[in-house]
Amino acid sequence: MRAIWSGAITFGLVNVPVKLYSATEDHDVDLHQVHDADGGRIRYQRRCEVCGKVVEYEDIDKAYADDEQTIVLTKKDLESIPQEHDRDITVVEFVPSDQLDPLLFDRSYYLEPAGKNAKAYVLLRRTLEKTDRTAVVHFALRQKTRLAALRVRGDALLLQTLLWPDEIREPEFPALDENPRISAKEMQLSAALVESFSEDFDPSAFHDDYQEQLRTLIEAKRRAGDSLDTEETFGREESGGGQVIDLMEALKQSVERSRARKKGGAGKAEPADKPTSGKTGTAKKAGTAKKAGTAKTGTAKKSSGTRKKSPAKKAASQKTASQKTPARKGA
Repeated sequence: MRAIWSGAITFGLVNVPVKLYSATEDHDVDLHQVHDADGGRIRYQRRCEVCGKVVEYEDIDKAYADDEQTIVLTKKDLESIPQEHDRDITVVEFVPSDQLDPLLFDRSYYLEPAGKNAKAYVLLRRTLEKTDRTAVVHFALRQKTRLAALRVRGDALLLQTLLWPDEIREPEFPALDENPRISAKEMQLSAALVESFSEDFDPSAFHDDYQEQLRTLIEAKRRAGDSLDTEETFGREESGGGQVIDLMEALKQSVERSRARKKGGAGKAEPADKPTSGKTGTAKKAGTAKKAGTAKTGTAKKSSGTRKKSPAKKAASQKTASQKTPARKGA
């Protein structure tokens, strides 16, 4: 495990140096979205709904919105609020452990003794065990003040962040206002049913069947060869305009088109320099076509997503145009 915070537990004149570690982890298989046609990964963009542009993370501010107004909070605004950087876990009071509603518990963290001598840490742990008390504490984590419960778990001290009182909802259900009559016989049968299911709680007896079956399915598909090369599922980077660009492919196409233009230009020079009476329009059209081809090539340089005729086909069509023009002149 890697420590995510270090500080000290303080109460009175007692100071207990500790390191903070996350006590839990997610065991779910990490899945991501892909295109069903080719397995390519699906990405999400931060796109502005007003201008339609993709916005870089450094250009994003936060905001509060209600039904009528949106209040934008800039980075400077947020920096003006005092942030907690205290490294102390300050004990506010010691309370009977059974007075803490489990609904209040949020995230759990282990505390490791950080000093050279763990005597103060062990003394605090044993005191909490003997008195059956839990310490209610304040501490700062990620610039926010937290309310937490400090209690014992095995040989370690456990810190559990608590929800604030206004974060707990009350169960306001109309059906609970009714008071249905329950007979003694119904209570007796219900108690007997509970007794038939009664056991001592053993967490290791429970398993996440769905995740286990999901892992089995993944391994079966892997063994069957039903998989893709992970690198092939990653797309190419996007430009600001949202079009996919492969730099090497763009350079290659630019060189090929440049060579094709040179060859095509040489083939069209002779008929363009010798226009005949009544056929000037043909020469002009050829010149216009050449300019249009140049304009399209410029667009192709900007984005390899725009498909153009291959250089070979383009050169062939230019050569054909050069051959037909003299024939018309002779006619």
